[in-house]
Amino acid sequence: MLDYKYLILLGCVLLASCSKTTLGFMVKEPTKTNVPAKFAFELEETNCESFHWDFGDGVTSQDSAPNHTYYLSGNYVVTLKGTAGKKIKEVKKEIFVEAPEKCLIKIETNHGMMIAELYDATPKHRDNFIKLAEEGYYNDLLFHRVISGFMVQGGDPNSRGADQSVRLGSGGPGYQIDAEITPQLAHTKGALAAARIGGPSNPMKKSSGSQFYIVQGKAVQIANLKQQEARLGINYPDDVLSNYEENGGVPFLDQDYTVFGQVIEGLDVIDKIAAVRTLPGDRPQEDVTMKITVIK
Repeated sequence: MLDYKYLILLGCVLLASCSKTTLGFMVKEPTKTNVPAKFAFELEETNCESFHWDFGDGVTSQDSAPNHTYYLSGNYVVTLKGTAGKKIKEVKKEIFVEAPEKCLIKIETNHGMMIAELYDATPKHRDNFIKLAEEGYYNDLLFHRVISGFMVQGGDPNSRGADQSVRLGSGGPGYQIDAEITPQLAHTKGALAAARIGGPSNPMKKSSGSQFYIVQGKAVQIANLKQQEARLGINYPDDVLSNYEENGGVPFLDQDYTVFGQVIEGLDVIDKIAAVRTLPGDRPQEDVTMKITVIK
């Protein structure tokens, strides 16, 4: 393991008459080296006028002291090029990024990006979601149902490139998933949950094979949660109660739908999607697209 505490890169000195061009940078010790790993880069003393960073994962920057987040584990070569007049100096450093400690996915939308954790407590839903994401199943699908103060829903394969006249919400991979419902996993803001067919035709509350929703919700009072506990015959863990009180949610869905994940970065993206204009049937007037990848 590399010691990231102020790793210093010193560029060699190029001499030209009485002038010289020097370049170097340091990598500040990150909070953690597991993806998503956030690194801060700082220049050493230099007389360069402009800079070009290549972080080794296809992302570049022109900033003098950039921050960068890696979403895949592995070895990366960070390259910095500095320019002073007609002179160009280049220095490199290899850094190592470890695999995530938890099962994480990245949800990219045209309104921003979210990072979500998939729960080990719901292995059937977790493994199915990973399988579909790695197959590219969700790429270019839509959040086809958006209700402000409630949730944003997507994952219907029929939504890919669908005209506004097409009715969406019934598509899937051709199978359902057994319910994995537990009081420990609730519909707090950012909860990732499985959509399903409601009513007496689905008494076992089996989930859709691909459709999911992300909770936005509203403010929740502890008194209402206590009434919910009595009605359902459950006891919410303390962390669930505090999460509801702090962030809100939709507790009336608890024990009816499987919650299998939680957005841990990008809660504001949910708000942005929930704020879009919608047509009759709750479909956004302008398409809200998604791309989902597994963080490894």
